[in-house]
Amino acid sequence: MNVNLMPKPVNFKFGEYINKGFELLKKDFGNIFIAFLVCMIMSIIPFCGLLAMGNMYKYLQKINRNQPASPGDIFDFKDFMPYLILQLIIFGGVFIIYIPLIIVLALTGALSNNGNDAGPLAMIFVIPYVVFIIVAIYYFALKAFYIVPLISLKGIKDLKTAWNISRVMTQGNLIAILLFSFVVGLLAQIGVLACGIGIFLTLPFVYTANYFAYEDAIQQIEHDEIIEIGSKNEF
Repeated sequence: MNVNLMPKPVNFKFGEYINKGFELLKKDFGNIFIAFLVCMIMSIIPFCGLLAMGNMYKYLQKINRNQPASPGDIFDFKDFMPYLILQLIIFGGVFIIYIPLIIVLALTGALSNNGNDAGPLAMIFVIPYVVFIIVAIYYFALKAFYIVPLISLKGIKDLKTAWNISRVMTQGNLIAILLFSFVVGLLAQIGVLACGIGIFLTLPFVYTANYFAYEDAIQQIEHDEIIEIGSKNEF
């Protein structure tokens, strides 16, 4: 089947993703929980955190489609390189953002050692810049919301392409995605009420809810040329 992606702002179905996430978790909790534990173990391996996450979404896709799947599928290193490059870009970007702050703090420390109180002057720069850093990190994280599923679920290895598609898909949805992430994270913390250890039973919900957010969004931008040709022939 020749299916292409036509990037466009998606219709973000907040409540639907949460409901379907709960349903999938109830459908096969045992295997999903084991897969989650495997995902956590794999995340301990350096530079494998995002890879484990992406593989988890592949696993959930198979479960949702009633395809053969095993928690051991999480240990798949086929997509290692794009995720490695993505993490290096993230680390590099964060480091670059912090360079001005490091320089100002270093200069402030040097002036203080010379008997000059540069603290108030430094705060004039530091406080707004810290706010800028927080806003910038949240902005790029939200704009990159669909990069992981584009790599794992659609096999897009070129990060520039994945970024451009995700950037378009998130247009007009940044607040909805932020609220969705907050609510999903909050619901996942419910397990804390069960003597703390229960959080391990509710954390998999983060993955199932996010999976449906990703799956639905990708379906919205898929373009099936065969179906389109058939539709044109009808006319």
